[in-house]
Amino acid sequence: MTNRIQPRTLKGFRDLLPEPMIAREHLVNVAKRVYESYGFSPIDTPALEYTEILLGKGGAESDKQLYRFEDNGGRDVALRFDLTVPFARFAAQHVGVLGIPFKRYHVGPVWRGENTQRGRYREFLQFDFDTIGTTDITADIETVLVVHDLFDALDVGEFTIRINDRRILNGLLEQLTLLDASAAVLRALDKLPKVGAEAVHGELVESAGAPSDVADQILEFASLRGTNDEILDTLEGLVSASSVGERGVVALGDVVRGVRAAGVAESRVAIDVSIARGLDYYTGTILETFLTDLPDIGSVCSGGRYDDLAGLYTSQRLPGIGASLGVDRLLAALDELELIDRRTTPAEVLVVYFDAERRNDYVALARRLRSAGRSVELYPEPRKLGAQLKYADRRGHRVAVIVGTNEWAESTAQIKDLATGQSETVPLGDLEAALAQRLTGNS
Repeated sequence: MTNRIQPRTLKGFRDLLPEPMIAREHLVNVAKRVYESYGFSPIDTPALEYTEILLGKGGAESDKQLYRFEDNGGRDVALRFDLTVPFARFAAQHVGVLGIPFKRYHVGPVWRGENTQRGRYREFLQFDFDTIGTTDITADIETVLVVHDLFDALDVGEFTIRINDRRILNGLLEQLTLLDASAAVLRALDKLPKVGAEAVHGELVESAGAPSDVADQILEFASLRGTNDEILDTLEGLVSASSVGERGVVALGDVVRGVRAAGVAESRVAIDVSIARGLDYYTGTILETFLTDLPDIGSVCSGGRYDDLAGLYTSQRLPGIGASLGVDRLLAALDELELIDRRTTPAEVLVVYFDAERRNDYVALARRLRSAGRSVELYPEPRKLGAQLKYADRRGHRVAVIVGTNEWAESTAQIKDLATGQSETVPLGDLEAALAQRLTGNS
């Protein structure tokens, strides 16, 4: 007897059944429409990169999480841990063809060997958009606007995009003579929402070498609250002795005013100087997005400006800014908030199949409805009506089209609304228009 292999998945990896995949595809399609409305073009890059491309770009923590191995050709390779670093390599390699500025979007899986938790997996889907080849603050403003319009289009309820500028904290650290430890400070502050002020204070002292009173000042700085204008006024005084910090405050103010001029509500974009972003390559504007009804799941869309990353691969300066939508984390949040459309089929309509002798008539009817723009599934074999309607209800079809012996004889069809149970009978010739009225509200 053959020994069967136990079907199982690796820890932190998942099979996705139709219901979550349909929800994921909807989210991705909405994001594509928003990104393309701003002029971003699609690209793709390999899942595997030479390890030297990825190593040291996201910091020590990212390096530890790399899935790294030697391939059959003896090459040192690794799975990408995000889409930004491969994009910097991509831009450096193809800039002669692309030209600058260049705006791209990219959806694909990434891999990090980190501890799994709610909404966080070792293989997960990211959906990035970036503008490369300009340092103008307009690109920063539009990055925030893209994120805003994306979450508005996704209809996820209220949300807040928290923004900051890396140079402001660097300016403070310069004044505190702690600039050489900025990477350690940033990594510590990035953990603030997860571990709390006391744990971060300890890490600032132990890992960043900050004296206890300096760690207190950093945490006091990170707890700064108020309206955007109030925080900007306070920041001007806090980093006035640092030209780097002053440039950060000016840029942050420009982003706030630009977003305001575009008509975005003040509640949707808020300065939060505790936002640090743990990856080492950020140099200016940074952002994180939180759902008002589920803030503890963490940021569901994050990013920022990275003006020096492509310099690792080319002598041509290619400053960039962008953000990454955490598709799987957002889906986990929407699931908790019961905002997922629970369907296991993308088809709106089920055509019920009764009479085997009229198989070709059913096939032709289903195709006719598809030609009219409807998504239609034809039940694959003749069975009792109750069984087929139960199947349709379980799968999530919106309506069933019922044409039995009597209907064929009278050239009519029944349209059954599977949510309400109500039915209407229409002439077969009017079926497309009747479905359009019921499913889209258009005649």
